[in-house]
Amino acid sequence: MFLNCPTQTLEVSFRVRHEEGFYKVYASSGNAKCFECGESGHKRVACPERRHAAPPGAAEPGAAEPGAEAGSAAAEPGVAGAVAAPAGAPGAADEVGMNIVRDETESVVNCVTFPSLACMQEQQLLKPNEWSYCDFFWADRKDPQGTSCLTGFEVLLQKQLKGKQIQKEMAEFIRERIKIEEEYAKSLSKLSQIPLASQEEGTVGECWAQLKKSLEDEAEVHLKFSSKLQSEVEKPLLTFRENFKKDMKRYEHHIADLRKQLGGRHASVEKARKALADRQKDLELKTQQLEIKLSNKIEEDIKKARRKSTQAGDDLMRCVDLYNQSQSRWFEETVTTSLELERLEVERVEMIRHHLCQYTTLRHETDMFNQSTMERVDQLLQSVDPIRDRELWVEENKTGEIRPVNVEI
Repeated sequence: MFLNCPTQTLEVSFRVRHEEGFYKVYASSGNAKCFECGESGHKRVACPERRHAAPPGAAEPGAAEPGAEAGSAAAEPGVAGAVAAPAGAPGAADEVGMNIVRDETESVVNCVTFPSLACMQEQQLLKPNEWSYCDFFWADRKDPQGTSCLTGFEVLLQKQLKGKQIQKEMAEFIRERIKIEEEYAKSLSKLSQIPLASQEEGTVGECWAQLKKSLEDEAEVHLKFSSKLQSEVEKPLLTFRENFKKDMKRYEHHIADLRKQLGGRHASVEKARKALADRQKDLELKTQQLEIKLSNKIEEDIKKARRKSTQAGDDLMRCVDLYNQSQSRWFEETVTTSLELERLEVERVEMIRHHLCQYTTLRHETDMFNQSTMERVDQLLQSVDPIRDRELWVEENKTGEIRPVNVEI
């Protein structure tokens, strides 16, 4: 990166990933300063303040000799790259050097950046105390059916698809219940037509005839019950969200495309990071050559290497910015879509509850109608009178009132 005026200054920092860890990159147009004491002329690992504070005999790993130049190639553990060019050095007025410092506060899992558990501050839930989908499905997990991983969003989609399948199975269960009702009604109607005991007479015969008629009435009640089950319970369960699978596919493809884009951005960051590391190593090598042997050609090569390193840093910053934009969009869309899935699940459960309540209502109505078919039978049973039956039968079937008498001689 280049500054337009020698009097301009720049002080920025950003984080980049390097191999298994993260580094903080500091870009400065001035002298490199120690991160420990803030003085120029040495790095943090070689800071006299740290050395004095350390226990006797304790050595700083990788520490440079006191007084090492700010532009030297000495590196501290976890640091890679060129340092800021000293004021007055070639290109110091218009080119910016960079320090990359390891940052262990973040980790990347499957191209998604998370805070490190060791350094993470407690995050506030997006919807506290609601157990919302948008708060608990950010990490990936292994697929129980294989070795691949499922994203948290895919777990939510599987929940939705499973709910749709269960809803279909409920409809099939109601369909079987309807078949039973239809067969039961058919059997009752058939039974009511059988002329068994039809010759019974009197009040008992009237009661028996009414009981057989009640079977026909009950069969009609069960036919109506089965018809209402089909129209008010089974059909709504089957037709609820007919385009459900298409909607789920649309959600899945949308989030998957954003996740794929995020993976591509992450790959670009890694590529740019590697390019920056290579440029910095080249600059470091040329700087060492200049310390060994002064040469105008080497100084010119250092200028070119510094420009290339600065350009690589610019590219890395651009890639990191694009990555962060992609991750932010993926995050926002995942939250929005997760909340939509949450709403759909609540709607599905409420729909099932409503239609199961409808089932119980119809069942109670059926019991009530069945009871009404027996009311006339109950009334006739109360009026059964064996004496009256005998009277009627005798009146109709008597053969004579004169009784036999004894023979007299």
